[in-house]
Amino acid sequence: MTRASAVVPVGSPTYNEVVGWLYAEAELLDDGLEARWLEEMVSEEIIYRVPLRQTVERARGTGFAEAAYHLDETYGSLGSRVARNQTAYAWAEDPPSRIRHFVSNVRVSPGDGEDELAVRSNLLILRTRQDQTVPQMFAGERHDVLRREAGVLKLHRRTVLLDLTVIGTHNLAIFF
Repeated sequence: MTRASAVVPVGSPTYNEVVGWLYAEAELLDDGLEARWLEEMVSEEIIYRVPLRQTVERARGTGFAEAAYHLDETYGSLGSRVARNQTAYAWAEDPPSRIRHFVSNVRVSPGDGEDELAVRSNLLILRTRQDQTVPQMFAGERHDVLRREAGVLKLHRRTVLLDLTVIGTHNLAIFF
């Protein structure tokens, strides 16, 4: 069995640490504490991507673009988004959306690096804006790499594979 194919058992200390990390991340994002999320939970070497999806036949692959993204972010671009949301000029998010992250089906395995963990999880985000009565929903799977930096788990890579082929929202000012 290779290192990457090994599974971290459910209920083990490492698994529980990862699940706790995912829940803490969801809480910070739901509470609008994006600056704290970025500073405390995200590696400065982050690669954060949401590839485009199209509907294709099984024989043509997964349907995810390999070089086209809704979001293709670095620490600097995430920092710019966070900083902008804290200004009076973030019209897309003023008043801010109400967000709820639901994380489930967490699977953890050792990552490629010594201090890395590969984490797959399902994600459902409910978002309401202003006085909308019908929430926007984003569902998909996240493929994360968490890396221990100075003893703390940090998000090193995130790829979000959305179930939607067309995103019916006015903006993508949220964090997955």
